[in-house]
Order: sequence, then structure tokens, then C-alpha cells
Amino acid sequence: MTRLSLSASLAALLVPALLALTALLGASGCAKADPPSAAPETKPVAGRASSATQRLLVGKEAFGSWKDDAPGVRRLIRPQDLPPPYDTPSVDNGPNVVARPEGAWPKAPEGFTVGLFATGLDNPRVITTAPNGDLFVAESGPGRIRLLRDADGDGKPELNTIYATGLKQPFGIAFYPNGARPKYVYIANTDAVVRFPYANGDTKAPGDPQVIVPDLPGGGRLRGGGHWTRDIVFSKDNKKMWVSVGSRTNVDVESNQRASIHEYNPDGTGYRIYAWGVRNAVGLAVHPQTGALWCSTNERDGLGDDLVPDYISRVVENGFYGWPWFYIGPNEDPRHKGERPDLKGKITVPDVLIQPHSASLDLAFYTGNRFPKEYRNNAFASEHGSWNRGRRTGYKVIRVPNNKGVPPGEYVDFVTGFVTEDGVVWGRPVGVTMAKDGSLMITDDGSNSVWRVSYTGKSPAKP
Repeated sequence: MTRLSLSASLAALLVPALLALTALLGASGCAKADPPSAAPETKPVAGRASSATQRLLVGKEAFGSWKDDAPGVRRLIRPQDLPPPYDTPSVDNGPNVVARPEGAWPKAPEGFTVGLFATGLDNPRVITTAPNGDLFVAESGPGRIRLLRDADGDGKPELNTIYATGLKQPFGIAFYPNGARPKYVYIANTDAVVRFPYANGDTKAPGDPQVIVPDLPGGGRLRGGGHWTRDIVFSKDNKKMWVSVGSRTNVDVESNQRASIHEYNPDGTGYRIYAWGVRNAVGLAVHPQTGALWCSTNERDGLGDDLVPDYISRVVENGFYGWPWFYIGPNEDPRHKGERPDLKGKITVPDVLIQPHSASLDLAFYTGNRFPKEYRNNAFASEHGSWNRGRRTGYKVIRVPNNKGVPPGEYVDFVTGFVTEDGVVWGRPVGVTMAKDGSLMITDDGSNSVWRVSYTGKSPAKP
């Protein structure tokens, strides 16, 4: 290699290398449902990422589209990278979800295998793992909770049954107290939090639910607002319960009970607003090391293709995240120009900015030892996919590295392939959870399926 070409190579690698070093230091339409069934005998396919997909996309390049997605692609979007409002037209480009084409399959990094765990569900949304390993799936459309059990670990559920019915757009599911022997399973309906008595191994709710929070602001199924999903988690010490409530509109001024994260005692008392100006915190999770609350948030629409980024972030107690007057710091929404100058310097900037309009949904941390060591305590989030963008974004599951709970700002494509090469959408990831065996489970309300991602490339990582 000549001295000139060597210098050019070093220059091309300098910025990504420095960013990587900084990270080390700082650190809703669905396809028609078939009758519920176990997954067919389909051979799992391991997706592979070449070394070329490990580069870090920064700035304008990081916005990209589904055409740039591949397992291992890293993205870093910074506040200074945002374009001005209306830099591009606001478009309606929603997906027409089709049945999974022959040969279409999710793609994962080299060493990982994606298998089809269960099919024929009806609008599967959040998925949560019970302490005994049972998987609880919120089927929000029909208003019920499904239970899937893979006792022998062969990647197919031997038990596929309905745990509870008669719920109102259920979404979040949480077991209480944290630990090996919960006494209750809590369900976040769109307008209330309810719970059932629960013991490990229960396969059917013992009766009618007990209402714990009767007055959550409910929502419909409207594009650009009317957010109906409610997630629920408990603090690491079991003393507090957090519930997310999205806005009713895209960018109207609303009561602070909307676009906020609510805090309660586990019995429903002690209500207060924990954080506000969070347009739609669809997913909540608690960091396993620090106990900090994290959220996965849908930001607003209508300002162009590359505004406003969705985000994944630690939630600051009493923090204000800008909606509807500002976004990603002191950037004023032109639809509210000059209305709240008093708030401009009081905005918490999120940790990790996601490609705009990706529709970041559920969130879970990986605490197992089956994936490689660098995955431990990383966050995984489902990106349901855009409608308000000319070039589609989302339709994948991403990974958010962090160093003892501090994210460096970048994220990594983990599972892609839910869009065909010619742009046809067949899958839409929603829920993520770590199974008891250390695999990652993903619900997909486009194909009404549950996918299982396992690591087979090397020996399991040691605890």
C-alpha cells in the first residue's frame, strides 16, 4: 500500500474510531389472523452481517432508510444533525402489509439464528416473560392475554392457550413483585390498570381482574395521535409502579396527564406525574444494574421526513421532554411559535435518537448469558415502521449499547428483513422480551407471529 492510500484510509477511519473509543469510555393495520397454532416445522435461518455492515453511520447518512438496514449497521444521530422544519414535504406513505412472501425471513447478525416460534396470533403486541419461563402475549385487538409455554426448549410452544379475556386494548404486562415468586400479574388496559392473582405456572386467570388504577386517559386508534397503548413496569425495589400515557393528538396542547409517565404505588395510590412532555412512551423498562427507568418514545409527525427523531432514553425524574412546544432540546415546533419561551431552557435531551418516524415501541434489557458478552445489559427495542416518511424507516429490532446504564448515543440494527428488496412490508415488530433460555422473543403484528432469536455461533458467554 502506498503512503498516500494509507493516509486516506486512516482519515476515513478516524471519526468512527474516535466515536467507538468514546462509547467504550463513556459509556396500526395488521394481516388477517389465522386460527392460533404452534409454529410449523420450519428450519431456522441464520442471517449474516458482513464486516462492511459494521461501519458507523453519522449525521445525514444515519437517517437513511430501510435500504441501508442490515444486522450490525451502527447509527449515531445527534441534535446538531437535525434539519430545519419542512425541509422535505410531510407525506402519507403507510405500508400495505402483505402475507410473508416465499423465502422472506428476518435477518440477524452472524452467529445468530432466527426461528419461527408461533404463528396465527391475533394482533400480538407486548410480550413478557414470567419467572417460570411462560410467555404472556397481549393480543390487543381481541382484548386478551395469550400464554405460550416451551417447557422442553425446542423452540416451539407445547402449550398455546388464552390466559385472560374481556380486557380493553391490553398492552403492558408486568409481574409483581419482581423476583422468582410473584403474587400478581398486572395488565395495562388503555383506560385502566388491572391485576390478577398469580402463582408460577398458572395458565388461566382465576376470575375477574381487580382494578388498581381506574382512570387512565384512554385512547383510540388514530394516526398522528390518539395513542392508546399503556405500558407498565415496577421499580427495582418494588416500591413504585410506572405507567406510560401517550398524547391524544399529534401536537396539540393537552392536559399534562397526557404525553407523560405516571407514577403510583403498587396498590394504585400515590399518583403523580413522573416525567412529562414525552409524546408517546410506548415502551418502558428498568435498567437491571442501575434501576433507572428507560423509555422508547414515538415523537411527532408532520415536519418532514427527518423530523422529529423517535428516541430511547433514561427518564429523568420530573424531567420535561419538550412536547408539544419543543423537540430534542430547545428546537421550537413552528406550530407553537412563541407560546412557551419560559420552557425553552428546561428541556431534557433524550439519550439515543432514532431514525424519525420509525415508531419505536417495546423495550427490554438483555440480562442472560447466551448472547456474546458485549450484549449483556443492552437494551433491545422494536421499530414498528414509518407511515409519515417518503423513504421507509423502522421495521426492525435495534440494540442500544450502554456502559453501566450510560448510553453513548449510537444504536445497532439487530434484526432486519421485514421489508422485501422491492419495498413491500410483510412484518412489523412490536414486542421484545428475553426468554428464560436466553433467547430473544419478538412479536410481529404484521405476520401475527412470534419470532425467536438464539445464539449458536460460539460457546455461551460466561456469567
